[in-house]
Amino acid sequence: MADNKTSKTTPKTKKEAQGLLLGRYEVGKFLGHGTFAKVYHARNIKTNEGVAIKIIDKEKILKGGLIAHIKREISILRRVRHPNIVQLFEVMATKSKIYFVMEYVKGGELFNKVAKGRLKEEVARKYFQQLISAVGFCHARGVYHRDLKPENLLLDEDGDLKVSDFGLSTVSDQIQQDGLFHTFCGTPAYVAPEVLGRKGYDAAKVDIWSCGIILFVLMAGYLPFHDQNIMSMYKKIYKGEFRCPRWFSNELVKLLSRLLDINPETRITIPEIMNNRWFKKGFKHIKFYIEDDKLCSVHDEINSSNDVGSESESDQSLLSESELEIESRRRLSSLPRPASLNAFDIISFSPGFDLSGLFEEGGDGARFVSGAPVPKIISKLEEIAKVVSFTVRKKDCRVSLEGTREGVKGPLTIAAEIFELTPSLRVVEVKKKGGDKGEYDDFCNRELRPGLQNLNGEELATSSLPHTPNLVSDTSHLVSGTSHSLPDSPNLASDTSHLVSDTSHSLPDSPNLIADTLHLPSDTE
Repeated sequence: MADNKTSKTTPKTKKEAQGLLLGRYEVGKFLGHGTFAKVYHARNIKTNEGVAIKIIDKEKILKGGLIAHIKREISILRRVRHPNIVQLFEVMATKSKIYFVMEYVKGGELFNKVAKGRLKEEVARKYFQQLISAVGFCHARGVYHRDLKPENLLLDEDGDLKVSDFGLSTVSDQIQQDGLFHTFCGTPAYVAPEVLGRKGYDAAKVDIWSCGIILFVLMAGYLPFHDQNIMSMYKKIYKGEFRCPRWFSNELVKLLSRLLDINPETRITIPEIMNNRWFKKGFKHIKFYIEDDKLCSVHDEINSSNDVGSESESDQSLLSESELEIESRRRLSSLPRPASLNAFDIISFSPGFDLSGLFEEGGDGARFVSGAPVPKIISKLEEIAKVVSFTVRKKDCRVSLEGTREGVKGPLTIAAEIFELTPSLRVVEVKKKGGDKGEYDDFCNRELRPGLQNLNGEELATSSLPHTPNLVSDTSHLVSGTSHSLPDSPNLASDTSHLVSDTSHSLPDSPNLIADTLHLPSDTE
């Protein structure tokens, strides 16, 4: 009987495995379709997470000449990772299909909610604030949606807004010589008057116009420019002819008049919207960070750790300074061993061999080599962060430093990860994850590099080898084409260009080496 049971269940298991998409996604109900794609709900059997899978027919997009269009959409979705934008998790392809695995947003379209009637002012304001946060984030990264409307705004299970469908979006690289875009696109009722003029337009101002139409629809329950005849509607849009209902407050009317200004030169900007009195009521800047390639909300993290945090804080308040220091050392000493770098990792340090540009957007980063133990490196990074009032997040051998000042591109976020080069040498890889490049460079030059050099000095002071010099060197030439052996002299300050010239030579055993290679390729912003 046992054999019979086995023979019956085995084919079922094989059938189930064959039914999985790409070996891990269990495809569920059909959600919708477009001209070239169908969207299904699916479940990742490994994580049990629900996702939306957009399946694109390769043959159709090849016939339509849309390969560049698809590539641009993928690039844009990887560039704009924000809590109020639908996330792209991964892209896969077979001979006949392309699969976009995306965040599944359960609440449906905002349009469905508005179709039932106008929203309360507080609710409409919340959605508008989240929309502007997402649009401002995109614009700061040179991305413009160009088809904003309630049908492309989704609501999650918590009632938060998510911008979707970047199919008609564009990037600043496509601006023509006159500094404007010329492609006619968008949905008629939400299109800006300058797009109708077909004379070129500023895509950022076009998105702001669409945001104005959306705000009007949320508050009124109908469109500001509407006519059964589309040409008559275009005339109304071109002239900017609309009337606000009597229940609109004076502040809202003033804001809408700036949003729906037919002159793009005088139309309100994103920073001006965020400083508007009506907009600012109850507005909170969204704080988030990316860890393990996942979007993490600071608000969620605080809520989940409130109970534990309050207990640990009350316990720590009873400890003396020396006891706190001992406790801190105990936690640091329990850190796992950092990941080891192999020969291929070291070779990739050379700009000539770094292939990350083929798979990632360009970024900013630096690498430092140190003989200090991992706990000391982490303590030094915390010390540097404290000087500039940065928030610190730690997980094993990774440290995230987050600025509090809100720039145009959001707060400066830096990720540092520690690797083991040899038993006595560590590599600290630093990458900019968000924020302004100028601010990042300034932080590296003024705080990070000097701080790690000071750590090297501290190690020298406590070292049993007082004759060993300060080994601050550039590792931008870690991979050399020649095969010279490493010098036996302890003075290595002049050159480390042959660190990986011949695998038969061992790396130096000195624990006092710090090197930086600012501007090596790194992850995206």
